[in-house]
Amino acid sequence: MKLAFIIDPIYQLDPGHDSSVALMEAAQKLGHQVWVTQTNWLSVVEGKAWALLQEVELVPVELVEGRWVAANPWYKLKERSFTPLETMDAVFMRTDPPVNDAYLFATYTLDYIDQNKTLVINNPSGIRAANEKMYALQFTQCIPETIVSADKQVIREFVEAKGATVLKPLGNKAGEGILFLQSGDRNFNSIVELSTLQGKVPVMVQNYLPAAKEGDKRIILLNGEPLGALNRLSSGSDFRNNMAAGGTVAQTKITPREQEICSALAEKLRQDGLIFVGIDIIGGYLTEVNVTSPTGIREIDRLDGTCLGNQVIKWLEQKVNLI
Repeated sequence: MKLAFIIDPIYQLDPGHDSSVALMEAAQKLGHQVWVTQTNWLSVVEGKAWALLQEVELVPVELVEGRWVAANPWYKLKERSFTPLETMDAVFMRTDPPVNDAYLFATYTLDYIDQNKTLVINNPSGIRAANEKMYALQFTQCIPETIVSADKQVIREFVEAKGATVLKPLGNKAGEGILFLQSGDRNFNSIVELSTLQGKVPVMVQNYLPAAKEGDKRIILLNGEPLGALNRLSSGSDFRNNMAAGGTVAQTKITPREQEICSALAEKLRQDGLIFVGIDIIGGYLTEVNVTSPTGIREIDRLDGTCLGNQVIKWLEQKVNLI
């Protein structure tokens, strides 16, 4: 297969952490060719999506004393070539959020790939439909009590009713801008005004789950089916469990309740073309559905001795044969 990965500039990636690198490595190990590109290298010419592509050769990371160690340099790039993306068997959209104008325009460009010829992971229309915070709202049986609003009074009433809540900006990533907000907070007005840009932009407010102290579980789903999971724990100086906020990771298992949540999401994810997804669960409640560039493969592989990237690429081999 010929695979293209739309990523942030490759020199910015961490080969011991980024799932994009794990997927590219797995593809090469299984004998496939891999190219990389960036959102600002995409074009539409004569009604087709094109990109400046660079074939990449990777030196796989090695597990040494419980941590991933990368060679220096860990990749080698060939010359750029301006190529129709439909010459690829699959295109992975793996640029990190925020989902800003540049990100959205890239998904519009990917609409001009004929998916009868080339599979796009994840489907660009599915990405646009699935805000990583709000997508979970349609699964009411799976989520904690939640509101989305820019109205200070609506937010105040919810916080006063619940006592302790978590406020989340709708467009951020990696725990950025998430705040603990409780009834009687003297900074309430300022927090809400800053977070909503003076009432212009809605935010999500969820009932605080005390189980967050025991971790925030990330489960990786492939075509709606769970591949593996890890538990993220806060550093102690921060209530957020995100790895980017200094959290640590621990081995874990998928519980029956969590399997129920995966099953509840599966058909909708497939309908929306959301093939590679990371969901976040706290205390048996779904909190987010990550569809842009979900991470966790490296950590799960390190903790469980697995190779999730191989499973993804082998699934893709079968899928591409059906196109």
